[in-house]
Amino acid sequence: MHGALDSIDRKILSFLQADGRMSNVDLAAKVHLSAPQCLRRVRALEERGVIRGYRALVQGDKLGYQVTAYVSLNIDGGKFDRVREIEATIRSFTQILECHTVSGDYDYLLKVVAPDLKSLSQFLTDRLMQTPGIADVRSMICMEEVKPAAPLPVN
Repeated sequence: MHGALDSIDRKILSFLQADGRMSNVDLAAKVHLSAPQCLRRVRALEERGVIRGYRALVQGDKLGYQVTAYVSLNIDGGKFDRVREIEATIRSFTQILECHTVSGDYDYLLKVVAPDLKSLSQFLTDRLMQTPGIADVRSMICMEEVKPAAPLPVN
């Protein structure tokens, strides 16, 4: 997939990551294409799965989420036959914004939000740790966001 993107595709991706609400006409002007050509390229990027979707970036504390934590966890050694079921449960928790399988001492790394520390503790203890097959849960509380999620480099 990497080699299939030309310089115009990369420009389109760069501009759309900066402003996903940019009109097709404005985008076409920035990448020096006609509007129909630009729209065809954007649709092709969507169909190929390069562009996964469009979202608004919402400030968590404005919705009452004052705490962000990174939570690492392992799957109980005897429960690896339930991995997909465990992952489905993890996906169902709205407090979990991201979940990644990782190498090293843990199996998964989660990004979790909560209104406060007590709510985070309750979620971890009463929900996540009660999921059959999940073991060894550790959390790290974010003190301050130094660099928010950034666009992917497209150069």
